[in-house]
Amino acid sequence: MNEKLQDENLDSLFKAILTLETTEECYRFFEDLCTVPELKAMAQRIVVAKMLTERHIYTDIVGKTGASTATISRVARALNYGSDGYNLVFERMGIHPTEE
Repeated sequence: MNEKLQDENLDSLFKAILTLETTEECYRFFEDLCTVPELKAMAQRIVVAKMLTERHIYTDIVGKTGASTATISRVARALNYGSDGYNLVFERMGIHPTEE
C-alpha cells in the first residue's frame, strides 16, 4: 500500500464502503458521493482492467469502452506494477487471467 496516500480521511471512506452490503446500497452511496462522470470513469477502468486481464488488444478496448489509450496504459501499468488491487477484486469475483 502507498503510505503517502493513507490518511484518516481515506480510512473513513474505505470503512464506509466496507459497510455496504448490496449493489443497491452501493448505488445509493456512490450516487451521493461521486459525480456521474467520476462513477463512469471508475466503471470504465474496471472494464478496461478486465479486458486487459483477458488479453484484449488496445484497439478492441477503445472500441468497446471508449477509453483513451492513456487510460488503458494507466490501467495496464496498475495491473503490472501496482498494488494488485484489481487482481484481488477479480479473484474474489471469479475472474481469472486468460492463459497464454
